[in-house]
Amino acid sequence: MIRLVRGNAGETFRKHATSPRRLGRAGQKLSCPPSFAEPFLPFLLDGCKLVGVLSDTHVPYHQPKAWEAAVAALQNRGIDTLVINGDYLDFYQVSRWDKNPKARRFKEEVQSGIDGLRWLRECFPKARIVYKLGNHDERWDKFIWQRAPEIFDLPACQLPVILETEKVGVEVVGEQRPIMAGKLPILHGHELAKGIAAPVNPARGAFLKTLHSVLVGHSHRTSTHVEPDMFGREVAVWSTGMLCAQNPEYNRFAKSNWGFACVEVYGDGEFSVENYRISEGWKVRAS
Repeated sequence: MIRLVRGNAGETFRKHATSPRRLGRAGQKLSCPPSFAEPFLPFLLDGCKLVGVLSDTHVPYHQPKAWEAAVAALQNRGIDTLVINGDYLDFYQVSRWDKNPKARRFKEEVQSGIDGLRWLRECFPKARIVYKLGNHDERWDKFIWQRAPEIFDLPACQLPVILETEKVGVEVVGEQRPIMAGKLPILHGHELAKGIAAPVNPARGAFLKTLHSVLVGHSHRTSTHVEPDMFGREVAVWSTGMLCAQNPEYNRFAKSNWGFACVEVYGDGEFSVENYRISEGWKVRAS
């Protein structure tokens, strides 16, 4: 009966088998099931030579003077690539945290974000602009997933469409993918999970999470950590300051500072990082 059901009792029965198996030796061999996992690949900044990195503007709760100082400094450097390294938008109204009902409406938040991208494009008309999503930027997708998953795949619900990034030539990098400036990975910082700022400073925290040279934002503090590996090869990690208001509602006494970075990439992929602070009087200073 088994041979009849499987179609192994002759050509006639094989045509009408309800559960056929491929011809071969008797017996069944199970194979590994297919995987739903997708490759996780970095985003490559091909051909870049001088990369400006701005992080944590939290529009519309940005600090205009600090943002303008950072942009002016990068203009003077003549960057060819600008990386908006996460938390460009705050997305206050779609946060899962408690919200002040008197705060500005979601529509106003989005319009401020659109205006900010237009301004950056005007400031850097020839530069490649790449926008990496941070934890605050991811709030929009998570809001739709939780509240209205049925409409998530509609084009009108996609963040690049909402912010009109294509109109100003801004590339969007999601899925927490690292951006590679030569051999230097650039992360927002939330990808490394909790505790990044606990061990002394954010740069050391990122080092302990990655054991690799990396540039991060997220913690709103300018810091640097350098440590050799077991073979004496230097591992350097940087965290950049923020460009938003210093005393946000959720952390009135945050130990944060304004800042940004500039990365020079050489032909062999090696790099050097200049990590800047913005101090009183909106003066840009090397860290």
